[in-house]
Amino acid sequence: MVGAVEEHLATGDVVAVRALVKNTDRAIGAEASHRLTKARGAEGLAEDSVIYRLEGSAGQSFAAFAARGLTFHLTGESNDYTGKGLSGAKVVIQTPPESDTVAHRNIACGNVALYGATSGELYVNGVAGERFAVRNSGATAVVEGVGDHGCEYMTGGKVIVLGKTGKNFGAGMSGGIAYVYDEDGTFSSRFNADSADLDPLDTEDQQWLTAMLRRHIELTASQRAEDILSSWQLAAQRFVKVFPREYKRIVQSQNVKIHG
Repeated sequence: MVGAVEEHLATGDVVAVRALVKNTDRAIGAEASHRLTKARGAEGLAEDSVIYRLEGSAGQSFAAFAARGLTFHLTGESNDYTGKGLSGAKVVIQTPPESDTVAHRNIACGNVALYGATSGELYVNGVAGERFAVRNSGATAVVEGVGDHGCEYMTGGKVIVLGKTGKNFGAGMSGGIAYVYDEDGTFSSRFNADSADLDPLDTEDQQWLTAMLRRHIELTASQRAEDILSSWQLAAQRFVKVFPREYKRIVQSQNVKIHG
């Protein structure tokens, strides 16, 4: 992993690495990110400068603290703390194309993904476990379902959920925005309304969401995103926007663009 970063720093060329991984391989990418940060600081590298194409079941803390310019494309699944402290990298988890499972009904990513993430992107072609994006302060994510306590104490960033959520979604959420595809109209019963509202989409939201769904399809071949886009006029009415009240007040009072 570190060797790929060293090669890019020495040559400036895009470097791609292929490898098999297993669940005893923990904190994949953390050491490479450390080396990159020592060399480039928070600035990191241009997008997709170093690409890791992995297959298998990644252990805990996959792509933890991963720095800008690194891309991790995992065909398979990951364990808990995926993208913990994510710091600008792009992380993609794709259900194997040959699998006969329905991705948006099966777990592809463990608990507490994106814990404390500050920037970067995560695309999950499947369901993530509990406490997804807890204390996320700046990362963007697309996921096809989450367990209990999704977006708990979130302070920034954006999360798109294309499927079911568990209970207590949005508890203590003070910033950022989540978009939930509420297909059966039951999401409000699992939502914690103490600090956030459920709003309909506006035109800006719709434009941003359709662009993100296309990106999700490009990166993961998501059938779920394909189906939603194919009937967008109806789907747009089923999305709800989880908008923290204090953040909304600031956005509206200062006329700030949330997708700028």
